[in-house]
Amino acid sequence: MQDSHARVYAAIAAIPPGRVASYGAIAARAGLPGRARLVGKLLGEVPDGMQLPWFRVLRASGEIALPKGSRGFREQVRRLRAEGVEVRNGRVALSAFGLDADLDRELWGM
Repeated sequence: MQDSHARVYAAIAAIPPGRVASYGAIAARAGLPGRARLVGKLLGEVPDGMQLPWFRVLRASGEIALPKGSRGFREQVRRLRAEGVEVRNGRVALSAFGLDADLDRELWGM
């Protein structure tokens, strides 16, 4: 496995329960800014036996990327809600549940 791929998988694995991150945020944390599409590609190619919280990765808008109503979409919504993440119309408020929301609150009281 390429080092860059391992860094992407590590960044996804590091998303804590009850939080979400965008494809772009994962790419940036992996040292690959601007490579959001690579993150999506790698999520589709997870090595056998690797367990990742794939459901915590969303579009930059907070939307679930899977087609609405699909089995994967419903599974992602179910898993997010089980962790206390509020999902409305297939979208999560990144300001409330995003990976960096805690940092903003800590620094700015938001």
